[in-house]
Amino acid sequence: MKLLIRNLARSTTEAELEEIFANFGEVQSCTLVLDKASGGSKGFGFVEMPKTGDAKAAMKSLNGKDVAGNKIRVKKSEPAQNKD
Repeated sequence: MKLLIRNLARSTTEAELEEIFANFGEVQSCTLVLDKASGGSKGFGFVEMPKTGDAKAAMKSLNGKDVAGNKIRVKKSEPAQNKD
């Protein structure tokens, strides 16, 4: 299950994000979305967990949790809609 994590502190690293979610189970991938110009974090990212139950537990426990001074928002990532 792929999760969207929003409202991350710009200082949060992929390693820190992965460590937070690894408390709930195996993390398949962890990606921060970076600004092309500055190379810095845009404040959101994605975490993919192979077990749906682990991902749901992480989502329930971490949504609204304070991480590096920011209350993060965690939800299931929806596939991008094609704009025709």
